[in-house]
Amino acid sequence: MTDRLNLYRFASPATFYPLAGAMIPYFVAVSVVFGIAGLWLGMLVAPTDFQQGEGYRIIFIHVPASWMSMFIYLIMAFWAAIGLAFNTRLSGMMAQALAPTGALMAFLSLWTGALWGKPMWGTWWVWDARLTSELILLFLYIGYMALTAAIDDARRADKAGGLLLLVGVVNIPIIYFSVQWWNTLHQGSSVNLAKSSMATTMLWGMLLMAMCFWMYSIAMALMRVRTIMLERERHTDWVKAELAHIVAGDEK
Repeated sequence: MTDRLNLYRFASPATFYPLAGAMIPYFVAVSVVFGIAGLWLGMLVAPTDFQQGEGYRIIFIHVPASWMSMFIYLIMAFWAAIGLAFNTRLSGMMAQALAPTGALMAFLSLWTGALWGKPMWGTWWVWDARLTSELILLFLYIGYMALTAAIDDARRADKAGGLLLLVGVVNIPIIYFSVQWWNTLHQGSSVNLAKSSMATTMLWGMLLMAMCFWMYSIAMALMRVRTIMLERERHTDWVKAELAHIVAGDEK
């Protein structure tokens, strides 16, 4: 019971703020380690694909970015549901903090997909089911950020943005299962829970890069949520004390 109460106290921005600050360096360090290992395996160790040649190596960026674009949206929708159900302040802040990184991952997925598609398909873009649904995901991220920024009252912005996030969740299974539901140009999944058709070094390189992107996303969200906390809670005593501490540190 005591452990649960200790966890609940971190739902307050005043207590979560220092915790987030303490965790950021660790997530950044782990992200760098995973990134170096993943790029080394993917770019230097993994064998050349017998069909696509060296050009396939863009998957070590493309696939993890695609995974993270969907996963981050689901996490945002989770925070939105918590916020709407329990009216917690931190939930809306976390959703807003994750949005720019999710949008970046969706854009990176589309951009690297175009770079991969040109030599493999002979075109930069097709209105393929998976590509189109991933583009819709990018628009959902942009729409969420625009909607929350357009509403001055933070609590109302959280509720409006939360509803948009929950409605948009329907797009995630469409992205994931599109290659199974429709006859699309996009290749099917090479990795699933049961087995993988990829070489072991390819698979490990991709998984390491996925962990790199995951740790990076957490670090960026923690950095951003601290800024959001300072902005939203600027009239509270703990933020005034924190800002005074920051100013005093800058003057030294």
